Amino acid sequence: MWPGPCYSRRTVRQVEIRLLEGPNVYRLEPVVKVEVAIGRRRTWYGQRAPGRHALVHLGVDVPRRDWPAQIDAVVDWIRRLRVDHDEGRAGVVVHRSSDPGHWIVTFPWVGAERAHTIAEAALALAERDVSAARRARLTGAQERLLQRWTERIDASRTTPPAWVRDADRRLPAVSITGTNGKSTVTRLVTHIFVKAGRRVGTTTSDGILVNERMVDPGDWTGPGGAWQILARSDLDVAVLETARGGLVLRGMGYESNDVGVVTNVSSDHLDLQGIHTLPELAEVKSTVVRVTKPDGWAVLNADDPLVAAMARRVRCRVALFTLGDGDIAEVRRVVGERRGRGGRGGRGGARAGGDGRRRDEANGRGYAVRDGWLVELEGGEAHPIVELGLVPIAIGGLARHNVANALAASAAARGLGATIDEVREGLIDFRPDSERSPGRLNLYRLGPRIVIVDFAHNEAGVAAVLDVAEGIAGGAAGRAAPITAIVGTAGDRPDDTLRGVARIAAERAQRVAIKETQKYLRGRSRQSVVGELLAGVQAAGVSTTDVPIYESETAALRAELADATGKPRVIVLLCHEERDEVFALLKSLGAKPIDVATELTSLIPRLQERPRRG
Repeated sequence: MWPGPCYSRRTVRQVEIRLLEGPNVYRLEPVVKVEVAIGRRRTWYGQRAPGRHALVHLGVDVPRRDWPAQIDAVVDWIRRLRVDHDEGRAGVVVHRSSDPGHWIVTFPWVGAERAHTIAEAALALAERDVSAARRARLTGAQERLLQRWTERIDASRTTPPAWVRDADRRLPAVSITGTNGKSTVTRLVTHIFVKAGRRVGTTTSDGILVNERMVDPGDWTGPGGAWQILARSDLDVAVLETARGGLVLRGMGYESNDVGVVTNVSSDHLDLQGIHTLPELAEVKSTVVRVTKPDGWAVLNADDPLVAAMARRVRCRVALFTLGDGDIAEVRRVVGERRGRGGRGGRGGARAGGDGRRRDEANGRGYAVRDGWLVELEGGEAHPIVELGLVPIAIGGLARHNVANALAASAAARGLGATIDEVREGLIDFRPDSERSPGRLNLYRLGPRIVIVDFAHNEAGVAAVLDVAEGIAGGAAGRAAPITAIVGTAGDRPDDTLRGVARIAAERAQRVAIKETQKYLRGRSRQSVVGELLAGVQAAGVSTTDVPIYESETAALRAELADATGKPRVIVLLCHEERDEVFALLKSLGAKPIDVATELTSLIPRLQERPRRG
């Protein structure tokens, strides 16, 4: 039995033992994560953006006086076994989880199999009420149990962590994370450096690229992809898309980066691996900038409070980007402006970060939009980068999310040493097409119909792509073409996300269709996913009677194009599992990719009225 007679084995459960091989939300080093659930099984409930009283800080150390007795026993055994088997003495820490009754114990490790076995032994010995005190008198059965575990630990292998230490990393690296936009920023930064003549290795959710050429398809946004790039000797720069899944399941896989980027934090991938709220998700993603070297740059979204707050936890210089003109307190403080745009502040103002380190607040940069230009702010000066209208992915400013992505990419490239001219050339040359940015705002023309293919898979992403669709549909004066939104996403999203995606589409589009994503049901039934999407349509006050349901993305697009033959219409397809097939279908139907850089004013006629600056 566990300590405390009121608990049985049925009410004290091991959830998981996981080895994290690099920086993570708990520590900036490899740790063993031991998760235990105490008490009856309960499901998390609460607000996605809780008040201060309900916040759970995942990485905070919980003092011993606040642990349950069951955790005491586990920790005591971990400490004893680590000392006995050369796994170290210090560093066993307890953390809270927002899952009711769940507790996390973490400790550093040097040998994978040995550390895992130590965690197993600690749980087993605590469960049998074996005292960890060295002078405790044990029964014969307890002595034999301890001996068996001791032998197993002694026999375990000691494979070291696979993370890349700073001493072994030759390439300068930028890590990019966020709920939306990380793939686009990754591709933009890559293109800026390739255009400037650097040799660039890139990891994305589409695959590993070298100089923008695919060398290994697949989702390589975890540590495995980073290891492949950082191990190469034929590259100049590493650009690493870093997803939530890799951070929570394995850690970052390398000790530090030179630039860390967080694009935004919004509802997505919640209720997975014990992450339920937006502040918790932000804390996970902040790992990317917490590991940035002191002489490096943390690139943060000043318009997202959860992201902007990360500036307090970093040990490096800060670059904030904003869709505004930069005349906000956060940006002024970072760039050293005392008041407004014109006042030039001093270089003082050092303060302590959340990790106990000090940094110079006024030694940073800002990236903003002023008078139709992307600009870099430093001190009291604004340096123009490029006219917004010349950046294809911005679509004349309609794609505000891509304006933010361009600003983030500019800051990241500058942090890695690119010149403003190199940034300008890269942004102007990058096209949102199916080759350089597949599934990210790819536009096609088929007669009077415009098709937008986009990977949007959460509320924020759907809202962003519909902003663009409305701008295109509006024509020169008022709405000239109706919008069809074909929606659907993976089954591992919580109910509120599935409903939110469909609700936003139903509120803003004139027609909604549902496409199934059967390869990514991830434990849900088809009926459950479709049911939640239909509930979202109903929540928008739209009847579901005329909402068609298609079994695939290609079937949905083919049918909706046929229904709109000869009619002006903007069709938005949320494309997740049949991207190549969708592109092939459009080609077979005679659809032509739209080159935004050359066809912008024909795509959005009202932009002809805007004065150009040259």
